[in-house]
Amino acid sequence: MESEFTTSDDIFHCTQCGECCSGFGGTYVDEADVKRIADFVNCDTGTFMARYCDRSGTRLVLTQGDDGCCIFFDKNCTIHPVKPYMCRAWPFLRTIVKNPENWSAMSRACEGMKPDAPEDALKKIVAREVAKLDATYPSTSSD
Repeated sequence: MESEFTTSDDIFHCTQCGECCSGFGGTYVDEADVKRIADFVNCDTGTFMARYCDRSGTRLVLTQGDDGCCIFFDKNCTIHPVKPYMCRAWPFLRTIVKNPENWSAMSRACEGMKPDAPEDALKKIVAREVAKLDATYPSTSSD
């Protein structure tokens, strides 16, 4: 029997609630992200990293404000044209292909995600979305 879940629209519709811009873990950025965002906010990469980034283990993450949201979130993303790979990918994260059970956990914090998508359809849709982003996004990042 064919699944009713075949496209990304069948499993996710962004409501612009901002929940993905807040919370535990932070937003990982790689060198390409840092360069693009620094250029967008008109500063050099060193200044950008000192002002807007923190370390999470060995990786850089965007700083969170006192409200727990990304420093670039103000009712919406203020760096949307150059937002990091991780943000562009959400919620179609590479880890979902390997661990589809994470979709259900993520959907508890994201009202736009449909938690009832069958695992086989979910893995296919997410893998397709990851491949599309990877083909068009100038980054070396992996979520």
